[in-house]
Amino acid sequence: MNIESAQAKLLANALYEIRQLLTPYLGREVDAPMEVRMAAHLAYALHNEALAITEGSSFDIRVAIRKVSAIDNILHVNEAARLVTAWAK
Repeated sequence: MNIESAQAKLLANALYEIRQLLTPYLGREVDAPMEVRMAAHLAYALHNEALAITEGSSFDIRVAIRKVSAIDNILHVNEAARLVTAWAK
């Protein structure tokens, strides 16, 4: 395994673990700070992509971006749009 692949797998595994830890903070009606709720939804949106990386597979970046973009509708914020814009640079 090359260093870039090992690094990607480490980060993907961390994201997948974060998704597990933040599961209680998913949903529209959760009583938690918006930053925690946003982190929970971001990790949830990308956990399948993280799993694909850990399994040595790939994923469609356009689908992943659409999943992240959907967070704004769920949480009634504009944070996902900000992230997607920053990632496109």
